[in-house]
Amino acid sequence: MLASKPAAPAPQNPDPLEVPQVHDPVRVVRRDLWRDGVSTPGERGIPEETATALTYNAASFAVMMATPRDLEDFALGFSLTEKVVGDAGEIEALDIVESEAGVELRMWVPLQTEQRLSARRRQLAGPTGCGLCGIDSLMEAVRAPPRVESTATFTSGDIAAGLDALASGQALHRETRAVHGAAFWRPGRGLVAIREDVGRHNALDKLVGALARSGEHAGEGLLVMTSRVSVELVQKAAVLGAPVMVAVSAPTALAVRTAEAAGITLVASARGGSFEVFTHPGRLSA
Repeated sequence: MLASKPAAPAPQNPDPLEVPQVHDPVRVVRRDLWRDGVSTPGERGIPEETATALTYNAASFAVMMATPRDLEDFALGFSLTEKVVGDAGEIEALDIVESEAGVELRMWVPLQTEQRLSARRRQLAGPTGCGLCGIDSLMEAVRAPPRVESTATFTSGDIAAGLDALASGQALHRETRAVHGAAFWRPGRGLVAIREDVGRHNALDKLVGALARSGEHAGEGLLVMTSRVSVELVQKAAVLGAPVMVAVSAPTALAVRTAEAAGITLVASARGGSFEVFTHPGRLSA
């Protein structure tokens, strides 16, 4: 549990979100390839999966398994989508600390933010072995998303172009065939940003962080993802302010209800030249 104590002084850093990369996101391993009953030795690249701790003022908040790339974007995006901070300016400094056990994303926030986190951790605390414990935990899991207000409209051709841009922009996936991607695409500009990770939630958090750092407004473009659509992804998309969310696989029922409540146009099962629209179809035209 976080303690309510004065915030530790932030390390001096002229640009707190500009930090060096750590770990190699791809590992080359030996493997035997079997084809037509014949085994051939060789090598292939696979994505690294690293325990990544997010701490605020030296107190642990969460540990995620993540691909060790774009970690400054991950730290900021996670902090925003999980409502740890309200804007990027609340993170006074960020250090990425590597150890044998993994990576720590060490962030420094104002005292009031630390106190809010302390209260949140007390609300969510439960007995050992409990998954979601108590009414506060359940309410947090299905929290109401912010409403996305955008008058932007898109065509079916825009959906196809966004999907093509996502596929062509996934350099890490081409190398490993084992990571998810989240991309932001805008008419007239094309692919604005793309981030990849072994976790679909992490990929989206990294994208949110990248867009926040660049000052990009998400209300004029498409969020495009390689995964199925779960409620957590829709909640994060609503924090981002994306009016249209496109995914290659199907959504869950709760994700559809959440997208409806958030004012998000949810496009899913988008592949092979076809897609399904589940909510707010008025933003799309032929």
